[in-house]
Amino acid sequence: MTQEYAATVEAPPRLRSRMNAGVRKPANWLELMRFAVVGASGYVVNLAVFTFLVHGMGTHYRTAATGAFLVAVANNFWWNRHWTFRAHEGHAGHQSARFLIVSVVAFGFNLLVLELLIAGFGAPEVPAQALAIVAATPLSFLGNKLWSFAR
Repeated sequence: MTQEYAATVEAPPRLRSRMNAGVRKPANWLELMRFAVVGASGYVVNLAVFTFLVHGMGTHYRTAATGAFLVAVANNFWWNRHWTFRAHEGHAGHQSARFLIVSVVAFGFNLLVLELLIAGFGAPEVPAQALAIVAATPLSFLGNKLWSFAR
């Protein structure tokens, strides 16, 4: 067995061990619950702005999704920094840059799901956006916990 192959075989148990340790910490579950509350507020903000832009302003759904994302990401950064991860000691500029990168990656995934649901399956825009946000949430949580607001 080559050394590279042995390293790939050993990696999953270490990852499982790290995940098991993380799952056992009550503080991580509290963070996840706070993240969900902030995410729910961002979800409402996102859908409200998206609905207003699509139905109130006649904006194309891709442009509306981008506008809604920008408003929701500002809301979510503030709440996640101050409440979810309580990352006051970190540099806000660095955290916001990382948060934006994670959010853009999650948003890209959101757009892929949105496009698939609307163009691929003919789903109505607002319910499709609601599902796309839910699909992107785990990616966002992990990126923010492990990188944006890491201690």
